[in-house]
Amino acid sequence: MKRTATAIWNGTGKDGSGHLTTQSTTLNQTQYSYKSRFEQGVGTNPEELIAAAHAGCFAMKLSFVLQTGGFTAESLDVTSTVTLGDGGITGSDLVLKARIPGISPEKFKEATEDAKLNCPVSKLLNATITLDAQLV
Repeated sequence: MKRTATAIWNGTGKDGSGHLTTQSTTLNQTQYSYKSRFEQGVGTNPEELIAAAHAGCFAMKLSFVLQTGGFTAESLDVTSTVTLGDGGITGSDLVLKARIPGISPEKFKEATEDAKLNCPVSKLLNATITLDAQLV
């Protein structure tokens, strides 16, 4: 399976602007710029998109790990905070609030660590990944 996205950029790094389009067109000429990346401008940015990808990938991987163990989550609420520094992405901090009926704390920890290490986006990132996981 392959997925594609296209970025179009015009102008200089600081004064230019661009747009992103994904194969599914969920993003369809979505604006991004220096201001949306480094300040508080309108539009998205690569780090925000990576954070969304990591949160979504982790949640889905965890649901598969839980299913294999005989559990079904009522909810998995995941936030990823991606840090850009030193010229690259240096970390993704995952925060999970989970409702999983019948799971023990030990099985929960085992499942979340498996998902953290083995979701495809975690494997892609060359960065420190932390996880704060709570059953609620």
